[in-house]
Amino acid sequence: MAAIQSLLHRDRLWTFHGGIHVPDEKALSNSRPVEVMPLPTRLVIPLQQHIGATARPVVTVGERVLKGQLLAQAEGYVSACIHASSSGTLVAIEPHPVPHPSGLSALCAVIETDGEDAWTELPEPMTHYGQLDVAEIRERIRWAGVVGLGGASFPTSVKLNPGPDQRIRTLIINGAECEPYITCDDLLMRERAGDILAGARIMHHLLGDPRILIGIEDNKPEAFEAMRFALAETDMKGYTEIRSIPTLYPSGGEKQLIRILTGEEVPTHAIPARIGIVCQNVGSAAAVADAVLEGRPLISRVVTVTGRAIAEPRNLEVRIGTPVSDLIAHCGGYRERPRKLVCGGPMMGFEIAHPEIPVTKPANCVLALTEAETPDAGPALACIRCGRCAEVCPAKLLPQQLYWHARAKDLDRVQDYNLFDCIECGCCAQVCPSHIPLVQYYRYAKNEVWAREEEKRKAELARMRHEAKQVRLERQERERKARLRRKKESLEAGPEKGQTDQEAKKAAIEAAKQRAAAKKAAAAKAEETNDA
Repeated sequence: MAAIQSLLHRDRLWTFHGGIHVPDEKALSNSRPVEVMPLPTRLVIPLQQHIGATARPVVTVGERVLKGQLLAQAEGYVSACIHASSSGTLVAIEPHPVPHPSGLSALCAVIETDGEDAWTELPEPMTHYGQLDVAEIRERIRWAGVVGLGGASFPTSVKLNPGPDQRIRTLIINGAECEPYITCDDLLMRERAGDILAGARIMHHLLGDPRILIGIEDNKPEAFEAMRFALAETDMKGYTEIRSIPTLYPSGGEKQLIRILTGEEVPTHAIPARIGIVCQNVGSAAAVADAVLEGRPLISRVVTVTGRAIAEPRNLEVRIGTPVSDLIAHCGGYRERPRKLVCGGPMMGFEIAHPEIPVTKPANCVLALTEAETPDAGPALACIRCGRCAEVCPAKLLPQQLYWHARAKDLDRVQDYNLFDCIECGCCAQVCPSHIPLVQYYRYAKNEVWAREEEKRKAELARMRHEAKQVRLERQERERKARLRRKKESLEAGPEKGQTDQEAKKAAIEAAKQRAAAKKAAAAKAEETNDA
């Protein structure tokens, strides 16, 4: 062990706690170059393909749209724009099944393509971005709808804006791709290494010139060489390093890769920017280069279509919104009936009910597994407290304690054990001899905590509204009593000196008219203000 540690330190690498070795099965799909998927006849484009608020539609049903045209505008700071991935007619904006563990539907823009694939007018390339204001460059990335393409789908423009008081020392480009079966990042690095580096250089400029570390697992030697060769052709060598890291799942997790490359730990409940680090996927880097240097929005991505149930596994350049069934058909269909169809990898992906759901920005893999690849583990047995789950947990958690408290629905205790540090990598469930679906318990507990927090938020809003209403009613009552008091005092005072009773009545009537007119004018003014 000492020799290994010595070697790692000499190569400036560190280890993270836990992790497992899993058969990678990457050879199924990494022997062919990326193939461009033909244009589908129908595109179903979800209006939320990112973490944050759903984008707001800016087109109308029946309208002809062009490739690259904005379909939905980002709403709020944490959101991302959505664009048409080909030209055609917008036939509907309606709920449609989308890739999500819940299996629920979401609002989608449906385009019947016209086969012309005609581009809309794109913004001017920012080839001289070094002379531009960083806010202008970030706005271009936000307009392009770039999100984390490693699966997290966090808006990239937000991640590249850590704030004026947060100094970023290190930018990490994530080329680890540790999930078994998935090879889309591997092929992207082989074929677009120059674009990835160009995107990394733009991010380097936006973040205030930090050093760049690129981490690639050592089971991708061709990708490593392609990136190294491309780097040698640039002037980035002075501040950029490409490091080959040991293959160990989940080394591609953000916190795990940071640990491997820098030796630093991201604190609990904190983001990497807090310790001066930003981590971006290689696909996101290439998309940033497309947006800034070409003016092109994110409308397609590389998707791995693999698994032993697929006749001809490969990587495809796919337009966002293409049905998964089209990808499978383009790969020769099924070799045998799949036991399970998964969106993502076998460790962190989720099963999808049918292949008619569309490809989205974070969808990096379609995996069709045979009976032999995913045998039935049988019913879960009782936990024997062997502790193997804790030994492999990369987040240094106590999975069995989390399991017990999640099972007992003790949401306070489950948070005491740092439930939200769990990255749902599945290492614990993979080694559990009792075949307990541990990750499902953690997901359940997280959803329950989020639901409880939402209920608390709604209750707090209701309380604030009730208190505001009480204050308003009390103010109106005080004003009513004041008016009655003034009226009574006026009547008790009688006519002014020299006035007859008739003149006093006229004066009282005139005063009442003036008060009514003033009240009417005030109401009209308030209505104008509300309309404005």
